[in-house]
Amino acid sequence: METVRSRDGTSIAYSRVGTGPALVFVDGALCYRASGPSSPLAEQLANHFTVFTYDRRGRGESGNNAAADSVAREIEDLEAVIAAAGGSAFVYGVSSGAALAVEAAHRGVSISRLALYEPPFIVDSTRDPMPPDFLARLNTALEQGRRGDVVKMFMKLVQVPAAIIVMMRFMPAWSKLTAIAHTLPYDLACVKDYQTGKPLPRSRWSGATSPTLVMDGGKSPVWLRNGARALSEVLPNASYRTLPGQTHMINAKAHVAPLVEFLRAV
Repeated sequence: METVRSRDGTSIAYSRVGTGPALVFVDGALCYRASGPSSPLAEQLANHFTVFTYDRRGRGESGNNAAADSVAREIEDLEAVIAAAGGSAFVYGVSSGAALAVEAAHRGVSISRLALYEPPFIVDSTRDPMPPDFLARLNTALEQGRRGDVVKMFMKLVQVPAAIIVMMRFMPAWSKLTAIAHTLPYDLACVKDYQTGKPLPRSRWSGATSPTLVMDGGKSPVWLRNGARALSEVLPNASYRTLPGQTHMINAKAHVAPLVEFLRAV
């Protein structure tokens, strides 16, 4: 494990594995290096890239300085990891990490090629939008110390079946989820404006000019696939690809070939 200081002084923990061009992986909600897809994916990609995985602010071994503008601070965190990787890198973001990564690219972070998997954007009527008061209710529950309720609220929001949520409360992973429940507002800050059921603004990410691949899974819900396709259509230099048989849960082996093909393209 290594650390780097973000612009506001927050310590960001990261790991590196493999050889080749630098590739930084950006996790989604409730995931970090020790819990989620980043480490398995890094192992699968290590023969092709030097893969940097990091704990987003407030998770795992990273610090969590108070952030009035969490999106800006998280972009600075990613920029600090890219600086440690040599100053420029490929970036692969999944779920809310995809929303964060494309915003970083738009704001001028040095990303040479950008890959995105299923940003959770709701762009039509195929799924109900996020309730307008959801983030406020989530923050209230956090202020009251009801971390378990916060995780349950989020799980319901992302349509995890109620029976599975009940089962998860008795599994060892539940304590890991509640330990980082306070970071969920950071994820929602990245996506809330694009979970309204309205089309994505045509010029919203006009600064994200790097070659970009937006992917989804062939077995993912329609709303997720529609959001991915819509993002690919509004980005200046993007292509769109579906991974047959895949879902929102990352199967590391299934992502290797499309990432290598796109990121190593000449």
